[in-house]
Amino acid sequence: MNELVYRNEATLRVIALVLSVVIWLVLILGTFGIALLYLLAFALFALVAHSALIAHLRGNAIPINARQFPDLHARLQQCAAKLGMSVPEAYLVNGNGVLNAFATKFLGRSFVVLLSDVVDSMEDRPDALNFYIGHELGHLRQNHQTWSTVLAPALFLPLIGAAYSRAREYTCDRHGLAVCDHPEDAQYGLVALAAGKRRWRSVNLAEYSASAAPSPGFWMSLHELAGDYPWLNKRHAWLHALPDRRQPVLGRRNPFAWLICLFMPRVPGLGIGGGVFVVAYIGILAAIALPAYRDYTGRVASRTAMTDSAPYRDAVARYGASHQQWPASMEEMNMPPFVGNQSTATITLGENGVLAVGFAKPPLQGHVLQLTPYVTEGALHWSCAGDVPAKLLPLECRDQTQR
Repeated sequence: MNELVYRNEATLRVIALVLSVVIWLVLILGTFGIALLYLLAFALFALVAHSALIAHLRGNAIPINARQFPDLHARLQQCAAKLGMSVPEAYLVNGNGVLNAFATKFLGRSFVVLLSDVVDSMEDRPDALNFYIGHELGHLRQNHQTWSTVLAPALFLPLIGAAYSRAREYTCDRHGLAVCDHPEDAQYGLVALAAGKRRWRSVNLAEYSASAAPSPGFWMSLHELAGDYPWLNKRHAWLHALPDRRQPVLGRRNPFAWLICLFMPRVPGLGIGGGVFVVAYIGILAAIALPAYRDYTGRVASRTAMTDSAPYRDAVARYGASHQQWPASMEEMNMPPFVGNQSTATITLGENGVLAVGFAKPPLQGHVLQLTPYVTEGALHWSCAGDVPAKLLPLECRDQTQR
């Protein structure tokens, strides 16, 4: 049944697979395997989220079987037989005005879900329901959901990700056409998505297919190139042409749209607007989170500096108490020079027992925290100075500043 697969799907899948393998390897090797932990966590989250859908279907939808909606069950059996498939678990769900159907898999089991509105809309032409059933069976037959997981990185790439998604829809339309006894059933089934649950009956099919022939222009081209679905009139043009074994007449996309789309961010299922929104949203979060993280690392560094300087402050206090003067060098306190670590670069002793702490990493790299000893009422205290921003000072210093 190779004729049921759109001509570009296999080629696009191979390209997407190569790109995805490269991206997966870069992520895993570049993070020393840490990315696998995130992938495992995401897979677990996706499993739980998907289980919610299956639980909803089994608890709130109506099963389609030989005892429940036997007419729909018989139709499902006929369509599956034509495609050489086993009959999946099927359900009828309240569509709340939406004309659609969908297929999914969960832990190896296949599901087809028909929304009630599409079933009700086709009462005058029930064979048109075969198109929807066949389309969803096509997704299952081609293992599109499994491939979506494997090819996930490539699906986020401009042009190639959207092109592969559109190719899948063309393939599934061919499956829908194949299970219809008359081509017009598939054509009317698809046109109902455009005309609605009543007016589809009076649509001129040839005229609607011909509407895909003119050049779509820049904006239509741009949004289709970034979208997961072809325009409905183009899908209909294929359904109108395939029974006669001919190519449909489709308008050529604007070449400038190809160039622009190459540089547009893409999120599967959201198109250009969604991709731009997600990038902008990430930018806003980064603008908030990065300064906050920078402040956090600065406070950690200053806190570490206080910890690292504690032995030297104790040595200064002991020397001052026993000699009644401040030490002039580390040797006088019997303290080794500070060798530095990942956070604190230097600790040096200046005049009057002042300790100068230098930092090794941003955001405090190049800054100095000065700790000056002083005696009040017979007790030794430390004051903070230097050029460390006040909001990044250790708690001891900030408490001192507030006093």
